[in-house]
Amino acid sequence: MKCLVLGGGGFMGSHLSRALLEQGHGVRIFERPNLKPAEALPHDKALEWLEGDFLNEEDVGQAVAGCEIIFHLISTTLPKSSNDNPVYDVESNLIGTLHMLEAARNAGVRKVLFASSGGTVYGIPREVPIKESHPTDPVCSYGIGKLAIEKYLHLYHALHGLDYCVLRIGNPFGEGQRPTAAQGAIAVFLNKARHGEVIEVWGDGTVCRDYIYVGDVVRAFLKTMSYSGEHRLFNIGSGEGRSLNDLIAAIASLVGRPVTRKYLPGRSFDVPTNVLDISRAKTFLGWRPETLFRDGLSRTLKWLDDQRRDPELDAVPLGRLAE
Repeated sequence: MKCLVLGGGGFMGSHLSRALLEQGHGVRIFERPNLKPAEALPHDKALEWLEGDFLNEEDVGQAVAGCEIIFHLISTTLPKSSNDNPVYDVESNLIGTLHMLEAARNAGVRKVLFASSGGTVYGIPREVPIKESHPTDPVCSYGIGKLAIEKYLHLYHALHGLDYCVLRIGNPFGEGQRPTAAQGAIAVFLNKARHGEVIEVWGDGTVCRDYIYVGDVVRAFLKTMSYSGEHRLFNIGSGEGRSLNDLIAAIASLVGRPVTRKYLPGRSFDVPTNVLDISRAKTFLGWRPETLFRDGLSRTLKWLDDQRRDPELDAVPLGRLAE
């Protein structure tokens, strides 16, 4: 199939694009200008790289044309920045997505697969692990925007028959996650640990998250391509919670030396715990995480070590990343 990966040069997008190519699909990546891919992509005649502005209807229309499936991984904000300017969050993410959906239905796109945020759309959990049926009360504009996009996907399905699936992803990590980006605790903490730098922790370190290896997230996306069942929403995580203190302890064990940490005041948008119930994905997608946490951590550390000779490492932005 001809697949469009919006944000295909970013952390998750580059892994997904490579996997799609390996399965024999044609891949068109849509990215902002002058972005270096987070992970090197193969030279493949089935791969097309298209630069443009997600808010430009003409650029998006050109990207969508001729594609059967769209993977929507673009996000212009982060949880911690979205509350600073909610108007920009809505204008750049929600409005851009609506233009894309219009272009998709006019172009005859079959299905849209959206990377939502399992870490923010639910807000403060009433029960853990969190099921897809849990109330959605985000405490950041980022989560509200993701939730709104989910609702518009449902609307376009009801009105125009545009098929879709939403993956509410936990906290992805792995190779290609830049340590200088503003999101991704594992890459940031690993990089500081390997340089002997102090790790700064917001709060007392008990904040608990569901960390999922990027390769497992990609397999979930591939599963949804052919899925035609009744469910549209799927939590994608490890199903296990780890506190920031647990994470730092695992990193210290991996690098083989103590890690110095500094505790800072907590942040209002950080929910105390977020662990996803992934039973629906197991049952209906036939998916489950396969990568052990320590193995994923080791692969990420190796990738960081391999980048030491790359002078652009600290200059290249992360690209598009869902929580």
